[in-house]
Amino acid sequence: MTKPKICICTLGCKVNQYDSDAMAAVFAEAGMEVAEGFVPADIYIVNTCAVTAEAERKSRQAVNRISRMSPGAEIYVCGCASQNDFSQFGAEGVRYIGGTKGKFALAEAIVARCEGGDAGVFGKICASDFSTAKAYEEGMLPYVSRTRRYIKVQDGCNNFCSYCIVPYLRGRSRSRSLSGVLEEVRAAEVDSREVVLTGINLSAYGRDIGTSLAALLTALQSTPLRVRLGSLEVRVIDEAFLEAAAGMKSFCPHFHLSLQSGDDGVLRDMNRHYTAAEYAEKVALIREKFPGAAVTTDVIVGFPTETDEAFERSLAFCAEMSFADMHVFPYSSRKGTAAGKLRTLDPRVVAEREKKMLALKRELSEKFRLSVLGKPAEVLFETREDGMWCGHTPEYVKVYASEGARGAVSSVVPTALFGDGVRV
Repeated sequence: MTKPKICICTLGCKVNQYDSDAMAAVFAEAGMEVAEGFVPADIYIVNTCAVTAEAERKSRQAVNRISRMSPGAEIYVCGCASQNDFSQFGAEGVRYIGGTKGKFALAEAIVARCEGGDAGVFGKICASDFSTAKAYEEGMLPYVSRTRRYIKVQDGCNNFCSYCIVPYLRGRSRSRSLSGVLEEVRAAEVDSREVVLTGINLSAYGRDIGTSLAALLTALQSTPLRVRLGSLEVRVIDEAFLEAAAGMKSFCPHFHLSLQSGDDGVLRDMNRHYTAAEYAEKVALIREKFPGAAVTTDVIVGFPTETDEAFERSLAFCAEMSFADMHVFPYSSRKGTAAGKLRTLDPRVVAEREKKMLALKRELSEKFRLSVLGKPAEVLFETREDGMWCGHTPEYVKVYASEGARGAVSSVVPTALFGDGVRV
């Protein structure tokens, strides 16, 4: 019997991508052809996102596009947007709608059905899937062959920032076993050169199982792979954590330290549990231990209680921190959150603030990239773009070069700014 072709469409964060890769491993193990994106297939899985209203809209669009593109194909929906509101995914061809948990089990059930097993698990709505997981869901190692490999070590979040819906959809923080992480890192050593530790709240790793992110870094000190960290919360930065990072063979000194606002009043309203001064102290600690490190961040503009004065303080604080780069987002109201009850600001005001923050982002990014010119850098080359090899330094500066090879780590000296990076 001809086995079906399965296409997985992933929206949102690297944790979602990891979950999709784990599902792909189940299908590949069963001998099925697996593809990504919007290509002809017999079965589609759409792994959705709900971090913003725009992300949720794109999730709906993905399902509707597949329905129109491939009439008769089976569509399986899972992830944060369907956890938040399953009723928005009623397009023709949708056979199953689940939530954030049980994705690995879903993949196994699809394989069983394709091999002649019981199809009864695929009622249009499976309500049990809309409760959140209470323990970390272990599964098969992801189906990947990339020079940089993401490794999920944690899921869920206990922070309940007032603007964020994710804790309600992903559930409480839960950590993967240390042995499970080490097993996957060892597997990655076969075909990867760098691993990125990621999670919904990576900084909370280990708190529920009697360990810590610093202990995980210590356990990974012998790996030959470059080790990079995903987004961090400011409270994880302390001497013990930085000592563990510094003790690694190939730690990448790139700290994505989430800020969201540089104004104390807005931070309080966001339920962020730190002040701008405390954040600045942590950045100084990083730069003391890792001179030349890239400190990047996330900033929300237009939070409902952000006044003109608060925005200007946030803008000035970001300039003072001299970030290597910033991810700038306009506030997105999410029903069910504390901030979702507040009246939103005039969209024109938000757009103007976003414009100013993005201008600062470009200024700071250029300043940091200029600082690496003329200095030797170890670059992991990964892709080709417009006839040039592209890769990243440990600080995650993008480097373009005329010569290179996929998966090669080369010592180069950047000489000029180029596009969104630098060139050799």
